[in-house]
Amino acid sequence: MLVVLLVVCVFLLAWANGANDNFKGVATLYGSATTTFRTALVWATGATLAGSLVSVAFASKLVSAFRGKGLVPDEFLGVGLLVAVAGAGALTILLATMLGMPTSTTHALTGALVGAGVAAAGASGVGWGPLATKFAQPLLLSPLLSIALTALLYSVFRFGRQRLRVEKETCVCIGERGERKLVPLGALAMSTAGAGSATSPVSVVGGTPPFELGVGQASECVERYSGRVFGIRAQGAVDFFHYLSAGAVCFARAVNDTPKIAALLFGVVALGSSLTTPALGAVALAMAAGGWFHSRKVAETMSKHITVLNTGQGLTANLMTAFLVLGASRMGVPVSTTHVSCGAIFGIGLVNGKREWRTIGKIGATWLTTLPLGFALGFGLYCLT
Repeated sequence: MLVVLLVVCVFLLAWANGANDNFKGVATLYGSATTTFRTALVWATGATLAGSLVSVAFASKLVSAFRGKGLVPDEFLGVGLLVAVAGAGALTILLATMLGMPTSTTHALTGALVGAGVAAAGASGVGWGPLATKFAQPLLLSPLLSIALTALLYSVFRFGRQRLRVEKETCVCIGERGERKLVPLGALAMSTAGAGSATSPVSVVGGTPPFELGVGQASECVERYSGRVFGIRAQGAVDFFHYLSAGAVCFARAVNDTPKIAALLFGVVALGSSLTTPALGAVALAMAAGGWFHSRKVAETMSKHITVLNTGQGLTANLMTAFLVLGASRMGVPVSTTHVSCGAIFGIGLVNGKREWRTIGKIGATWLTTLPLGFALGFGLYCLT
């Protein structure tokens, strides 16, 4: 019965992980109005499945890390402890997802591991040294590193764009009459230099009557790039690489997260090594399903309530997120994709000066409570098993 319960908890954890994490890689695509929510979700799901399929070869070191080796004495690494860890991790992430807050699977699992470990072996039986070096340091440093490097990279990119004379364009939207919020059907494009001039030339790009023309808040405008670089249209090139970078983030996240979740199944002797690939595949499908059906709330928070993004800023954030997460996976370091991706978006907000402190505060509070909540649930569930 414990083995069956473990399998159920692991797949619930994978579902919760997908619901909270799958959209994070494509949040900048949706937030910058590069594409629709549905298209971004399809792209995220495909890239996540691809990353999960290669995760066992690309990030196998993470499997042993999240089985509890080194954190809890071997004699306590039984099915009961794994049930407590998987169940506590799943409940922690599901709660954050219901609130629309991005949280860290790594944080939730780490808290659950420590809580279950203390319940099983006592505080003295937990390997606090490995916990600090292998888990705590990467989790604390990764968002700070992501903020700093993203802000630096975007400053470099912005300088290069200006040197290449690629200018920003702003636009206002045309919407259907009778709607409370304008529904984007097209745009009136004006160069930045001409904005505010009554005689600025405008051109309608799409839209069918009856419609209304309205000017909203600056945060509702869509920024695009004009000009060419080496004969290539600047906006087209940015969009192309933006899609690639978003896919890379989803791929990297799946590479980093799938082994963490599957590691809980690998701890069951009955599975055996011959079922490693099927177990990873089942976890990957559960992650994809969770993201497909329950990612909307977190998607809105990540995409539109941290900072205002244009396509170039979104591309920059994704490049840095993919670089840091793939690098950590290659080294077997369990960083949080949530912390890295949110840190990258925070870094953009520092540079462009458009930060939503209220949302950032809520996300920070979620991060602070994830570890103790995972600990408490892990401790309690182990006592029940």
